[in-house]
Amino acid sequence: MSSSKEYFNDRAVELSQARWRKATRSTGANTGCVEVAANLPDVTAVRDSTRPEGGAHVVSREAFAAFLSDVKAGRYSL
Repeated sequence: MSSSKEYFNDRAVELSQARWRKATRSTGANTGCVEVAANLPDVTAVRDSTRPEGGAHVVSREAFAAFLSDVKAGRYSL
């Protein structure tokens, strides 16, 4: 089992209380999805829904908000 902590800017972020949300479009045969936990203080965590024990990427709320804005604006080829 993996640790319930990840690190962001050299500080430990406790993930045991994270509420993970999976995209609503990730049902049926669409198994390659991510889960996002936005209920953590000051940060957002992202992990692979098929390998939740593999850890998470932790980024600032501002960085995640900027990423979502770019996605919605079509700045990435998805």
